[in-house]
Amino acid sequence: MTTIVSIQSAVAYGHVGNSAAVFPLQRLGVEVWPVYTVTFSNHTGYGAWRGPLIPANDVREVILGMHERGALDGVDAVLSGYQGGTEIGAVILDAVARVKAANPSAIYACDPVMGNAASGCFVHPDIPVLLRDQVVPNADLITPNQFELGYLTGTAPETLADTLAAVDAARAMGPSTVLVTSVLRPDRPAGMIEMLAVHGDQAWLVATPHLPMKANGSGDVTAALFTAHLLASGRVEEALAKTVSSVYALLARTLESGRRELQLVQSQEDIAHPAMEFTPQRVR
Repeated sequence: MTTIVSIQSAVAYGHVGNSAAVFPLQRLGVEVWPVYTVTFSNHTGYGAWRGPLIPANDVREVILGMHERGALDGVDAVLSGYQGGTEIGAVILDAVARVKAANPSAIYACDPVMGNAASGCFVHPDIPVLLRDQVVPNADLITPNQFELGYLTGTAPETLADTLAAVDAARAMGPSTVLVTSVLRPDRPAGMIEMLAVHGDQAWLVATPHLPMKANGSGDVTAALFTAHLLASGRVEEALAKTVSSVYALLARTLESGRRELQLVQSQEDIAHPAMEFTPQRVR
């Protein structure tokens, strides 16, 4: 059984961070152990929230306790997302080092959460620098959106060629696999949005209808599903197809509901049994 340690934020109301990642992973049959970096009432997109940012040393203590139980020995991946404070990166990297010391084949999957093209960066100004200079170089898999990919590589990718070049620059930093979760190239098919996955000498692109909505937490679900599917199959195109199928169904159901929060539980069958209606095309 695949086992993932997921070091992310948590909210009581709604689905972002671990509150978005844990259930889909469990629905896929993954053993997932959540470690929380914040415990908020709701995601910060509401503009107001309550609850604590967990001190980095407290997060470290939780991971150390797991290590002392021998729990890290069987871990296949460490997954991280939104980093609420500037000191948490070192804690995550320490956890990765402990896991890889016990299991050299384990991977570190990093969702380098910073912001998006519409709103710009929405994290502390030091976080993107931390991710670029310290965290991402130690990752095996990263799942940026196109805006975050541009920041990491000092580029402004627009076309597919631009985006592939930026992915190559990101891979030169350390990660072997890159999933670009939203590719908005000028010449894309009308009304569509694309996702790009690159590993080895292969690059795969898949398009889905661009739904008229903003869904907090969808990136967290995407990173979790892609990590799990890639670990299960080892095939980047299969992981991409399954991830896109599930995420599109989740977003479509959320849009139909008229609710702001992801309809995650209501979409569990789409997560466990992706319809596979979108076929990735190899572009390299």
